[in-house]
Amino acid sequence: MQSNLCKDFYAKVSLHMSEDKPLIAGSGADSDAAGEDAVPAERSIGADSLKAFAHPLRMSLYAELGRLRSATASQLARALNESSGQTSYHLRQLERHGFVEDDPDHTGGRERWWRPVGFSLTDPALMDDPATERAVGTVIGQLIAERTATLTTWLENLEPALKSSHGQLSTSTLDLTEPEAELLTQELTDLIHRHSERVKGRQADQATRRYRIHVDVVPLTFGSPDEEAR
Repeated sequence: MQSNLCKDFYAKVSLHMSEDKPLIAGSGADSDAAGEDAVPAERSIGADSLKAFAHPLRMSLYAELGRLRSATASQLARALNESSGQTSYHLRQLERHGFVEDDPDHTGGRERWWRPVGFSLTDPALMDDPATERAVGTVIGQLIAERTATLTTWLENLEPALKSSHGQLSTSTLDLTEPEAELLTQELTDLIHRHSERVKGRQADQATRRYRIHVDVVPLTFGSPDEEAR
């Protein structure tokens, strides 16, 4: 992963992890253009938090919490085939850096229930600093792997005979200027934010199911526009 991504890519990438909370606008997008529908800012992690998060088990815990909505250390240990001592320790480390928090819907029990907290990774200094460049690549690489696993699981469980929403895969390839790509990213983010706000705080019931929404806007070539046109 690290050897294939140049620093110019890191300097422009925007990573947003939203868990039942508003999504965040990309750092390169024009907030004025979004107007009143602009997504409110959310915590952008720093170097220490990034390095703490870039741990295989911690990233897996965060991903599993996103899938389940909330869980205890014991439940996560069974799901990830780890000891509850390990999951408890790493959950506390994630809490220390603001990636997880107590679930207010589960209080007073013998075990703490945890839920994930959304964050963004948009600081160009982190993406261009040799001291944190590896951690950035680790987090992005894990995110890509999780998306692959999510889509593979969806495909394996796809039952066309069922009269329900099966999800959608959609790919478009466009020739865009950088401002146009940023505007497209902002508009997609704002759209998901509006839906997120509409169902924010909703309790899971038999009428709902958990969906994962991916938004990827990435270039297919990596030179300057002038170089690519030659």
